[in-house]
Amino acid sequence: MNVSELSDEQHEKISQLCAQGDDLAEAEKYEAALQKYRQALALIPAPVHQYAAATWVFTAIGDMYFHLGDFAEARKAMRDAVRSPDGLGNPFVHLRLGQSEFELGDKKRAADELARAYMGGGEEVFEGDDEKYLQFIKSQLLPEQDA
Repeated sequence: MNVSELSDEQHEKISQLCAQGDDLAEAEKYEAALQKYRQALALIPAPVHQYAAATWVFTAIGDMYFHLGDFAEARKAMRDAVRSPDGLGNPFVHLRLGQSEFELGDKKRAADELARAYMGGGEEVFEGDDEKYLQFIKSQLLPEQDA
């Protein structure tokens, strides 16, 4: 992948918006945070998938949609993150993508993505989330042996 660089000014503006979004997300103001992340995304030049900043902005957007329960939009944003620099193989990106697939009923895709998260980040990447996701992937990776 050909990774492009942002100007210092672009990077600073995007970082400021993301920091504001992070503060709002920490306060569980997910809609307001989402707006900050969208503003940051709008500052990334086309083609956005060539910029490292796109990875973390798409990840933040997907995380907010996940917290808002909009799993289709979360999946879309996380797929965009995977297509951006260093998104493929990022345990958190695969976690949220897998969780979104799980919630949307695609257990096969969920198993694939959650396995990537588990292999890349271990059980720690699942901390703070519903236990059902870790239980699901363990059941897929470590099926019970028949006696």
